[in-house]
Amino acid sequence: MTMIFSDEKPIWQQIYDMAGDRVLSGDFREGERVPSVREVAAEIGVNPNTVMRSYERLQMDGIFESRRGIGLFCSVGAREKILATRRENFFCEQLPALSERMKQLEIEPEQLVDELIKIRQQ
Repeated sequence: MTMIFSDEKPIWQQIYDMAGDRVLSGDFREGERVPSVREVAAEIGVNPNTVMRSYERLQMDGIFESRRGIGLFCSVGAREKILATRRENFFCEQLPALSERMKQLEIEPEQLVDELIKIRQQ
C-alpha cells in the first residue's frame, strides 16, 4: 500500500502523525510490538531512512520504546501523550483559526454547536 503524501508537511512528520493515529485507533496497542522500519517503508513506499527519522522522534517523545534485540514497542501511556499533545494543538492552533474563520463568515458559536451536535448524531 503506497501512501499519498501532502505537500503541507515533511513526509517524516506525516508518518509520525500516521503512527499517532494508529495508536489512537487501537491499531498499535500499548505494550505491543510495532512494525519495523523496513516493514513500514515497504508498506507505504518510502525510503527506510525517512521512517527511521519518524521512529526516532516517536521514541524521543515517549510514544515508542526500543527493547534491545526484539524491536520497537508502543509505550505504556502513549495514547494519553498523543491525546494531550493533539488537544493542545487543537486549542492553541486550530481553534483560534476556526474562530477567525467563523468571524469572517458571521457564524455564531451557538450555530457551530448546533451543527456539531447534528454531525455527532449521524
